[in-house]
Amino acid sequence: MTRFAPGGPFDSDKAIPDEIKIKLQSHFGLNLPLFDQYLLYMKNLLAGDLGPSFKYVGWDVSELISLAFPVSLSLGISALLIALLIGLPAGMLAALRKNTLWDYLPMGIAMVGVCLPSFVLGPILIMVFATELKWLPALGWYSWTDLILPSLTLGLFYAAYVARLTRAGMLETLKQDYIRTARAKGASPSRVILRHAIRGGLLPVVTYLGPAFAGLVSGSFIIESIFFIPGLGKFFVTAAFNRDYTVVLGTVLFYATLIIILNLFVDFLQAWLDPKAREQQ
Repeated sequence: MTRFAPGGPFDSDKAIPDEIKIKLQSHFGLNLPLFDQYLLYMKNLLAGDLGPSFKYVGWDVSELISLAFPVSLSLGISALLIALLIGLPAGMLAALRKNTLWDYLPMGIAMVGVCLPSFVLGPILIMVFATELKWLPALGWYSWTDLILPSLTLGLFYAAYVARLTRAGMLETLKQDYIRTARAKGASPSRVILRHAIRGGLLPVVTYLGPAFAGLVSGSFIIESIFFIPGLGKFFVTAAFNRDYTVVLGTVLFYATLIIILNLFVDFLQAWLDPKAREQQ
């Protein structure tokens, strides 16, 4: 785990030094007309240069993002795995045991999870597992155990959505003609589910995964602040309070690019799972 030492880029809250002002003026061409400034910024942006930070002396925005994003990415991947490992089996079980206890129980828990925001769930987990039971650390980012509570906080929230989407997708798929045909041919229930139904049933989940993963990475601002994780979310909030405009703008552009790439990946994955979508494309 990365540990940021005091005095590093994440601890700066001083006024803009004169050397940074000079660097900003030179980089953005502040002495040029407004349209020329825009062209210069777009030219630097295409080259991957997001400019220097207003507050963090000697640091460029791209350097700060490369330093903090791996932390948010590891948190997002861990939370996504938790969401899938819990949400997919729960949704499939509810669909296969429709209108029974095995349907009502997981879907009732999922409804509670949807209504319970992560900034409420996080302090509850800290109170139970860190303060009372003392099983897990509550704050910091120094070892792999620091990843457990924030990953659970994010993952359980998204697991509720995954479970409900999986149930809806599986129920819709199980009504299709090709499922009835497979059963009529004597295919075993496990073969019908694993070979035929699961691909169509997971389409709503796959569609949701692109924005969900981007939300897990970019939407962890509050969680990173609660658990004192030095990720890009907490860094973005700090930059907003510091009025570090280049960092805020660079982070927004980075997240927008990430969302576009993930949605494009989801479109290809959806086309692979659904032949009808492939023909429409």
